[in-house]
Amino acid sequence: MKIENSDVVIIGSGVAGLICALTLSKKFKIILLTKKKLKDSNSYLAQGGISVCRGKEDREEYIEDTLIAGYYENDKIAVEILVDESEEAVKTLIENGVKFTGDKKGLFYTREGGHRKFRVLYCEDQTGKYIMESLIEKILERDNIQIIEDCEFLDIIERENICLGVLAKKEEIFAIKSRFTVLATGGLGGIYKNTTNFSHIKGDGVAVAIRHNIELKDISYIQIHPTTLYTKENKRKFLISESVRGEGAILLNQKLERFTDELKPRDKVTKAILDEMKKDNSEYEWLDFSTIKLDVKERFPNIYKNLIENNIDPLKDKVPVVPAQHYTMGGIKVDMNSKTSMKNLYAIGEVACTGVHGKNRLASNSLLESVVFGKRAAYSIIDENNISVYNNIKDDIFENIADKIILTDEKENKNIIEKRIKEDEFEKNR
Repeated sequence: MKIENSDVVIIGSGVAGLICALTLSKKFKIILLTKKKLKDSNSYLAQGGISVCRGKEDREEYIEDTLIAGYYENDKIAVEILVDESEEAVKTLIENGVKFTGDKKGLFYTREGGHRKFRVLYCEDQTGKYIMESLIEKILERDNIQIIEDCEFLDIIERENICLGVLAKKEEIFAIKSRFTVLATGGLGGIYKNTTNFSHIKGDGVAVAIRHNIELKDISYIQIHPTTLYTKENKRKFLISESVRGEGAILLNQKLERFTDELKPRDKVTKAILDEMKKDNSEYEWLDFSTIKLDVKERFPNIYKNLIENNIDPLKDKVPVVPAQHYTMGGIKVDMNSKTSMKNLYAIGEVACTGVHGKNRLASNSLLESVVFGKRAAYSIIDENNISVYNNIKDDIFENIADKIILTDEKENKNIIEKRIKEDEFEKNR
């Protein structure tokens, strides 16, 4: 079996994984694996934007908005880190070529559900796409980063609770021997029938963590997005950003009556829609764009284009919407430097549970979390590099490793994840 060598291996190419790779010193040899192509991550699909603290006077309100959305089950220290490092995170993105929407007077801010003020930066209505394209451009300029696309992550290689590398497959199975391993594999959306996520993102990192007894946290906390485009086809649901409601769109039932405050946190809006659907005996409710004062085509060009392609003109028609699985608040438990319970193994992005979100995520905090804690993982790796115990561990585990491989499939991964979700739900409801 072929064995590659690296200082750091990163599994996943969303914002968290790319930021981590770019933050690491160029002296590190980095291998970045991704299941499909570089852009095929849920980060790319993010529409709304990225939250940022609007100065010292906004700090306590932003923290409180995040805690309220999370039902105060958040880790407050993690929330404070997120808020306090948000301006620096945005600066990092701008330095890496991201151009947020604005004019000569400055950047534009919008408001989304659960935020008491306008503190969300955006790039039209495809913020994730523009961030990802800028970061990918920078990644491709780096000689120290080896990218392996269309590569399946199979397992980590560990001994005595120390991560030594990973097993992967691109045509053939191979191993990567690495001083540090970073899981940035995304959430669990692909195991659900109705989801806004890419179907190939199926909790690979969480499944590996379960098999190796790595600590998880709040894995049953799954967020449902209130407004995705209703279609009869069984395919990935097109998300209609919360910022549409932030700019004034309203929800109507089948009698065309408004039935909720559209800017409540996501879980409350979702519940209101589901309750109304039950009353109406309907598979969807309506989102009305006519109350938006801005130019819909200019503010939401991608959403407008997608709706037109589905024979819906939001300037004239009501838009049918239905809630769908969107985000995993829980995941692999990490500390404030993104370290897992296994030595030399990190987790960042949606696969990780930093404690920032609690029971329910505040809108537009996910991209911010990916940047803040992706950077923190990189800084920790730089600090740990000089004191890593890796070289003190005999790596004879790599000898004849092909004989030790126990292959699992996606169905088995789904089963063990669903089992752990049920166990977590049981514990929380005791």
